[in-house]
This record gives sequence, structure tokens and C-alpha cells, in this order.
Amino acid sequence: MAVAYLSLAWGTTYLAIRIAVMHYPAFLFAGFRQVIGGFLLGVIALALYRKADLSRKMILHNMFVGFLLITVGNGIVAYAEKTVPSGVAALICCLMPLNAVVLNLLIHKNETLNTKIVAGLVLAITGVGLIFRDNLSDLINPSYLWGMIAIYVGTLAWAYGSIRNRYREAKSNPLFNSALQLLFGGMFLLILSPVVDSYENFEPFQPDAMKAMAYLIIVGSLLAYSLYMYAFKILPVGVVTLYAYINPLVAVILGYFILDERLTWFTALSFVTIVSGVYLVNTGYRKQKQSIK
Repeated sequence: MAVAYLSLAWGTTYLAIRIAVMHYPAFLFAGFRQVIGGFLLGVIALALYRKADLSRKMILHNMFVGFLLITVGNGIVAYAEKTVPSGVAALICCLMPLNAVVLNLLIHKNETLNTKIVAGLVLAITGVGLIFRDNLSDLINPSYLWGMIAIYVGTLAWAYGSIRNRYREAKSNPLFNSALQLLFGGMFLLILSPVVDSYENFEPFQPDAMKAMAYLIIVGSLLAYSLYMYAFKILPVGVVTLYAYINPLVAVILGYFILDERLTWFTALSFVTIVSGVYLVNTGYRKQKQSIK
């Protein structure tokens, strides 16, 4: 159920982020969203468990993971969606499971490539190339090109942060640890906002943006993030990251119908190619893990 929720919920957040950053400075918006979501989740976590690991080691761990997942992973995507359509952003983020597998291979030296992993990497890279092919005219705009590159960097940070968090035992209060990650990541975004953001044409009480903010706090941060961390604790990486196969499809369809974002055959082919590549990499990785056991 957790993976099913993530598959649908996080697919809709790309649209909500796109709507919000049309009116709000991206880091300021993302920071407030995550701090509020983290505070609410922390209150709920303490009410349920009535205990928390506040050791220096665990606080530093949550601070680091929060920086990777929230500040870099989520913040950069929000900032890039000022110039990159929500559907394209989701397609690039679809590479996150692939990044997680590749980083696992690099970190754990006893693991090696096999035919399926190599074939999947080639397919996924081809799919990214199709995104560029479908948006050649937009690449003349440097902010669009750098936005796409930034989103990919965000997926790398999210993948590495997820791996680091998975291998750190945090049994005392997993919800509270997730809350700390949201809080720390959000605070870093707020600190960076004056340096990164432009406050021109800032509309703090714009109705659509406020609705998007509320939706993202409840659906994207409070519920989805806690379920993501819970799923990562009890399920294999390959199963948890299945949500990334469905997210881009949801985002592309919503972007097309609600924001009139361009949808072409190249977009569809890019989606199929990337998802197929990520699937091959994941199956190749699982096969390798079974052979090692």
C-alpha cells in the first residue's frame, strides 16, 4: 500500500510544485513546505511513540540525509521547475532507481555489472537523449538546459541519501527521524533562499499557490515522506523504487491536461525507454544479489 500511495501521490506533486513556483521563490517555498511538514510529523511521531533518539550521532545523520534528500534532491527540482515543465522533470527523476542501483554497485565493491544492468543503462541513457531530442528548441535557453542538469543532480542526491538512510539503524522512532530530516532539509533551504531566490513578483497570498503549498505539505511531505522511509526499512530497494516507474506517467498526463504542457510521441517513447532501462537495471541487480547469496 505504501508503494502504491507513493506511485500516485508523488506523481501529482510535480504539477503542484510547478504551480507553486510560478508564484513563489522556489527555495523559500520548498523550505516552508518541508519545515511545516516536518514539524507536524514530529508532533505526530512523539504522540505515537513518546520517545526519540536525540543522540549527537543520530541528529548529525538526520541532518546529512535531510540535506541530501530535501535540500538538494527536492529543493533543486523545485527550483528547476521554474523553467522545466513538470512532465519533463518527472521523466528525469524517473532515473532515481537507476542511480540508486549504480551507486550501490560503486559503494559495494563486491558487486559487479551484468548484461541486464549494462543493457538497462544504455536504454535509460537513450531515453534521456530522447527528452533532449523532443525539446531541442528549448535548449537554446541556458536556464532550461541547466534546469534539466540540476534535476538529474537532484536525483543523484536523493538516491545517495536514501541509501545512506537505509543502512543506518533508527529503530527508536522512525517517524521522528523522518520529521528531523524534513526540518533540517527545510531549514537549509530557507537559509539558502536569500542567495538563490529572486523575490521579484512574489505573490504570497496567490490562491493557486497557497492551495498547492497546502497539498504538498499534507500529501507530499507529511504522508508520502514518512511512508517512503517506512517502506525503505521493510522492503527491498528495488520494490520501494517501483513508484518511480509510475510517477512520470502521472505527472506527464496531469501536465498535459491541466497546464497544457507539450506531449509528443518522443515524450511517450522517452518514458517507455527510460522505464524499460530502469526495470532492466533493477532486475539485473536483483539477479546479482541472489547469486551472491
